[in-house]
Amino acid sequence: MNRKREMHRLDRGHPGVSDLNNALLRCCVIGLALATSEIAQAQTSVTLYGIIDTGIDYASNVAQVSNVAVVQGSGAKLVQESSGVPLGSRWGLHGVEDLGGGLNVIFTLESGFSSVNGALGATSTLFSRNAFVGLSSAQYGTVTFGKQWDAIVDDVESFTLNGNLGGWYFSHPNDMDNTDNGFSINNDVKYVSPSVGGLKAEAHYSFGGQAGQYSNDSSYGGGLSYSSGAFGAGAAYLRVNNPETAVAGYQSGGGYLNSVYGDALAQARSQQIVAVGAAYHFDAFQLLGDFTNVVFQQGDAGRNVVFQNYEISGIYTLTPAWTLAGGYTYTTGRDHETGEEPKYQQINLLAQYAFSKRTALYLMAALQRALGSARYAQIAGFNPSGTDQQAVVRLGLTHHF
Repeated sequence: MNRKREMHRLDRGHPGVSDLNNALLRCCVIGLALATSEIAQAQTSVTLYGIIDTGIDYASNVAQVSNVAVVQGSGAKLVQESSGVPLGSRWGLHGVEDLGGGLNVIFTLESGFSSVNGALGATSTLFSRNAFVGLSSAQYGTVTFGKQWDAIVDDVESFTLNGNLGGWYFSHPNDMDNTDNGFSINNDVKYVSPSVGGLKAEAHYSFGGQAGQYSNDSSYGGGLSYSSGAFGAGAAYLRVNNPETAVAGYQSGGGYLNSVYGDALAQARSQQIVAVGAAYHFDAFQLLGDFTNVVFQQGDAGRNVVFQNYEISGIYTLTPAWTLAGGYTYTTGRDHETGEEPKYQQINLLAQYAFSKRTALYLMAALQRALGSARYAQIAGFNPSGTDQQAVVRLGLTHHF
């Protein structure tokens, strides 16, 4: 029997029990109200927020994978429903407590999820995106502790097309430079300075947590950003030691193959990223450009595997409701052990219609071609194509709450 119906039947049959239950309920409500009042007085604000993105994808050619290798001749068209592409589906809590004198306690808890099946993010961690607490001062800056984004995300991502529109599928091949926040940093301490004349700096360090092996699984980085009127720019550096275990990057396994840099990631002593970007607003048009250099130290038989990404893109606000965007990325790499030089070209296009400030319908497309030593094209989010070309089209809906 349903427990609610069972309790209702007991209440009807025993008036004394009902009166007691009602009295206890009133006490609980009063106690909760008092507790909520005390919390509200002690804490300035707590905000619940989130994004839900769901869409239908069409991919021209996606190969099957067996034993971490492409099954030859298995490439085929793919139609699927997926979540969190231009913006990762998420919910979160952000809190601020005013301590007086311009000093605040801040915290953020942010969880990624799939709107297709309700599952947690790819790492199956409750707060897979952010979980940090810290102190913030308009005069002295902000110090935070916990799981949080690095300087690449903070200072350069906004100058990429995927950092504004398009997200995952528009990122540089398999988001090798984390400009699409493919991973956040655990055990991190971060300082962000106040803005002085439009210039802001940050630095962070992540503890590896291994006794006697302080550098293992540790990471560190820093960045600068500048904003003045229509112009903005940023530069950042990130080093992650033992990236296969330190961060949840795009690793091969479980039916997924990263044909771009997967082996190099698995073997690398460190992943080092240097990134710069800039943007300029011409009324309704925004021009963006960025460059990243990625080194997988000792990524192949003790020698480095290196990639460079060059991107130029634009965003045009046609009307308050309509936004158009397009971009081009050229990626070149070199394996210093084998001498191979993989290359990739990718074109990204998007049209978006905003029903309101919170809800937008979009149509996006990405086309990638593998060149040089690269055998397979691979747009982030898909297994490799069975050929040197892969195209993806997506129709989706995004809602902010």
